[in-house]
Amino acid sequence: MSRIGKKPIKIEAGVEVRIEGNTIFVKGQKGELKRSLIDSLDTKIDDNQIIIVPKDNELKTNAFWGLQRTLISNMIEGVTKGFSKKLELVGVGYKANVQGKDLVLDIGFSHPVKVEAPQGITFEADKTSITVGGIDKELVGQTASSIRKIRKPEPYKGKGIRYEGETVRKKLGKKAVG
Repeated sequence: MSRIGKKPIKIEAGVEVRIEGNTIFVKGQKGELKRSLIDSLDTKIDDNQIIIVPKDNELKTNAFWGLQRTLISNMIEGVTKGFSKKLELVGVGYKANVQGKDLVLDIGFSHPVKVEAPQGITFEADKTSITVGGIDKELVGQTASSIRKIRKPEPYKGKGIRYEGETVRKKLGKKAVG
């Protein structure tokens, strides 16, 4: 039994939820999201709440029960509030700016790196910080991760792109040996 999956999901005011076949649609003030549902779970809308019940008692069904509830809950939160991830640029001369919908990074390469915004993602950039925003939590996290991959923080000086609040463990280098 899933402790998370048992909890009903409250549908907030201003959010429309409909289930058509094996797909759930969530529409709110920030946009609309859709996701396919897992076949072995029965999802119902009842009295302004979404209730998820397993159809059988298999181990795989119980494993997906809490996941399905969390994904739907994130969809409702995304269309009402939205999600964002902040990244920091650490290094001399590292900077970021937004041109149109795309993000342009000057991070120590011989050329600026251009990151195209996927559908539904917005970028905001100061000199040394980047904010990735959108209504789909999975897409926001994946986009932030792919930006971080361009120049990961290196372990000797800590230069690179990192999440806000992330600590980088630094190595001592050659001087610690002798």
